[in-house]
Amino acid sequence: MNEAILDRAIGTSDALRPADRAVAPPGKNPRSVDAETAVRNLPRGDLSPFQRWARNLFSRTIAKVIIRTWFRVEVIGGERFQHGPAVYCFNHLSWLDPLLILAAFPTHPRIYFYGPKQENLRSGKRNRFMWWTGVPIPFSPLKDDLLTSVKWVQAVFDTGGALAISGEGTIHVHEGDLLAFEDGPAYFALRGGVPLVPVAITGTSWVRFRGRIKLRIGDPITTGERPTRQAIAHYRALVWHAVRTMVDGDREPGPPSRLGRWLTDIFNDWGPGGRAAAEVLHGPDPVDVPIPPVASGAAPD
Repeated sequence: MNEAILDRAIGTSDALRPADRAVAPPGKNPRSVDAETAVRNLPRGDLSPFQRWARNLFSRTIAKVIIRTWFRVEVIGGERFQHGPAVYCFNHLSWLDPLLILAAFPTHPRIYFYGPKQENLRSGKRNRFMWWTGVPIPFSPLKDDLLTSVKWVQAVFDTGGALAISGEGTIHVHEGDLLAFEDGPAYFALRGGVPLVPVAITGTSWVRFRGRIKLRIGDPITTGERPTRQAIAHYRALVWHAVRTMVDGDREPGPPSRLGRWLTDIFNDWGPGGRAAAEVLHGPDPVDVPIPPVASGAAPD
């Protein structure tokens, strides 16, 4: 994200037209956005209310069937689910993670995902299906569509929805470890004036039949400052340490059966070099991730 976007005050973004301001989510930076306009600003604003409801229900049902058939899921800290707009920042071990979140999160507020990183989500069967559901907020790998994706995220908050986003920005195979976080989760939470909620996932690095998955919801981090670089760095470090603490005791199990390894490959995209190259990547030691102060005069944590 370029500096002009990062330093722009909440509620003054030119990502939304002046006529688009109406009823905001509760928070420290109230907006005024017409409800119908907010819906039109969603990634699939062309859908009717019934289509959005039906496709979301279908997506959640498919996710629940897959997850509950193959895994034993334990949700820890479910009382920390937010009743309104929020940013849920999770560690990313597999393409199964979004299915897990869809299956395990409450129906309300409706959850959306930032990603996948695709130039055209209407190309390819898997991409077209994801676009059909209306759940993802795609963005270009070249990051040349930031204003569009920012508008979509704000529309999620304006319609009362919540955003789930991978802090690492890529699939990371090591359970108990965590790559450095990108700016996105902190930026969107600060810009929207919504809580930043750490989420830790354990057990999806391998697809193991009836394997145990833990989904842990951490304490929400209250935001309120303008999304300056200093504030983003502060909250990025805060949420990184929160997730890193939750996964600290996790240990990656050994490889499953041949079927499990095959299914794992289907549900993952590790990039060049495959899983072998991804296994070389390790995150920083917590002592090497300082939490910088917020600017003087900013609201407390």
